[in-house]
Amino acid sequence: MSELTFEQMLEDSLKTIRNGEVVDGTVIDVKPDEIILNIGYKADGIIMRNEYTNDSNADLTTMVSVGDQMTVKVLKVNDGEGQVLLTYKRLAAEKGNERLKEAYENHEVLKAPVVQILGGGLSVVVEEARVFIPASLVSDTYEKDLSKYQDQEIEFVISEFNPRRNRVIGDRRQLLVAEKAEKQKELFEKLEVGDTVEGIVKNVTDFGTFVDLGGVDGLLHISEMSWGRVENPKKVFQVGDELKVLIKDISETKIALSLKFPETNPWANAADTYAVGNVIEGRVARMTDFGAFVELAPGVDALLHVSQISRSHVEKPSDVLSVGQVIEAKIVDLNEADKKISLSMKALEPVEEAVQEVTQESNEDVTEE
Repeated sequence: MSELTFEQMLEDSLKTIRNGEVVDGTVIDVKPDEIILNIGYKADGIIMRNEYTNDSNADLTTMVSVGDQMTVKVLKVNDGEGQVLLTYKRLAAEKGNERLKEAYENHEVLKAPVVQILGGGLSVVVEEARVFIPASLVSDTYEKDLSKYQDQEIEFVISEFNPRRNRVIGDRRQLLVAEKAEKQKELFEKLEVGDTVEGIVKNVTDFGTFVDLGGVDGLLHISEMSWGRVENPKKVFQVGDELKVLIKDISETKIALSLKFPETNPWANAADTYAVGNVIEGRVARMTDFGAFVELAPGVDALLHVSQISRSHVEKPSDVLSVGQVIEAKIVDLNEADKKISLSMKALEPVEEAVQEVTQESNEDVTEE
């Protein structure tokens, strides 16, 4: 029986390893782009930077120290130079995938940082395992610019898990929808028609303004913005404006708002303010062939019929009046039920002046003949 040499005995004392095996090692040297480990094998193991981190510019000397213990996976027993190629990142990713699988099966909410903004969504990392969140699942509303999420930690659930096809999909949208639904439920339980609440203008359209009431949006329709007439909401409100609004109606998940507070209703004291016989000032708001509509106050328009403009004959209101002109007139009729007021400028003209004008016109006609 032949005796073994020292080298043979040393080699036999060292373990054997195979590609794909998971081994433990001790860091014996660190360079900016590689880590050297003693893994109890006849050759040392090496981890290149791209097998440790996704950061291609990382300095490994700031991340790992000599003496650190590491669990790694063997990529190649012999790299051609007598060293064993190892990976830390892939093993971590495999463990991360196990974590994602568990979260997927248990519908668990995960929280992870956004590491990359992609054309179609966000990339997040959970224990070195990547999850893709499509743009359509990032928010419960459309977001054109996703850059604000860079480096932010966000919550999501795994909606699809297929690591073999490299398809692990995250969903943040359903969490936001559920959160919004819960807030809506709480808010709807508190709100009642007639309540006055505070909100912030979220969006302004041609037909109205959407106001955030604290997790629930209410619609302030253009017809409810003022007792008067509003032509363009975008000239009145801006996103971010703080408003105190009235809850006009609640229908399932829809809330109708108003700025027509009862105490500011211009028709509240109409019987006194616009009593027949009162003389009042108003501004000509618009005109038709049969008369002019005069704004007496925001939300209160009165009709000045063409026959009531002057004791002299007036063919069209626009012949003697202009939009924006302030006039003085007498109230000759008030219909509170239908919110209608009739005016007369003619009633304020002295009868003598009118007779003189008619006489003068007649004399001119005779002279011409």
